[in-house]
Amino acid sequence: MTDMKKLVIFGTGLIAEVSEFYFRTDSAYQVDAFANAREFIKDDQFKGKPVVEFERLEKTHPPSEYEIFIALGYAKTNQVRQSRYLEAKQKGYTCATYMSSRATYFGTPVGENCLVLENNVIQPFVTIGHNVTLWSGNHVGHHSRIADHCFISSHVVISGGCEIAENCFLGVNATLRDNIKLGKFVVVGSGSVVLNDCEERSVVQAAASSSRVIRRDVI
Repeated sequence: MTDMKKLVIFGTGLIAEVSEFYFRTDSAYQVDAFANAREFIKDDQFKGKPVVEFERLEKTHPPSEYEIFIALGYAKTNQVRQSRYLEAKQKGYTCATYMSSRATYFGTPVGENCLVLENNVIQPFVTIGHNVTLWSGNHVGHHSRIADHCFISSHVVISGGCEIAENCFLGVNATLRDNIKLGKFVVVGSGSVVLNDCEERSVVQAAASSSRVIRRDVI
């Protein structure tokens, strides 16, 4: 166990709890502490580990010894997680990525601070950027590209050749036809079927028979 890499998880919410479980049971990382912004710390421990102020983390858990994982959700189209990820990089940290041993994956590029849970199928020639969450049970088709700071919920189908720009959110059971392009900050609602490209800041919501863009400029 001495060759385990040491990890700090940013966050003390449900996603942090889930992330700690996966890193602890299915990775080469040892979770030694949690971190949060000073104003959000209510207890000095979480899951039996110390909770450290993010503002002084490099003094207590220096980036020369520890990696970090930003365990936050998709609030404000992932911009909260994005901000903390960039702050951690500015502090000099390497951001860990968790790839489930139960995911099907062919070794194409995956960035830092990604969370890829069980039963994801990531086909050949897929590229996944930094700070991307793929919750359980998704299909990412060949030659698709997912840019930085995206959140893909469960049972999403991304067909081959799709391009998903930064800060997108895809809800549960969403489906993208092949070669679809989503602009930045696109939100695709649960159960939606996307048959056409979506402009930046579009919101797509499932209707009775198909999906449609209901508004733009959501940010």
